[in-house]
Amino acid sequence: MDQQGAEKLLILARNHLERVQVAWDEPTDWMDLSIYGFFCLEAAIMAAAKYLGWDVKPTHRAKADAAERLSNEEGLPDISDLLWDLNDARKAVAYGDVASPKLDAEDVARKIEDYVEAVESLVIKSKPIN
Repeated sequence: MDQQGAEKLLILARNHLERVQVAWDEPTDWMDLSIYGFFCLEAAIMAAAKYLGWDVKPTHRAKADAAERLSNEEGLPDISDLLWDLNDARKAVAYGDVASPKLDAEDVARKIEDYVEAVESLVIKSKPIN
């Protein structure tokens, strides 16, 4: 277990979440919502994995697999599909080389926030009292 490393990653996720919370409103800034939403989820996944002592390679696939495992083994929300949708949305906005998935901005922002809060509950609220 790496409590300190997990908490640093949670701070990073929270910083990304701040950008998500601003981007979803009308007019939606899909560039920021997709990019920072994606980064936020990946940082939160890595925070939970680090807390649990899991070795996760720094690839999108490995992080998506870890998200699925976190859902199955730790009861965290299943965001694996959202992670792939955000990756596609990010590519669609940034490069225009893939079709953007149909996403509701407010729903996306809410799911991202819920996930960060779930990871915080796992990492922070499980922290031993000295």
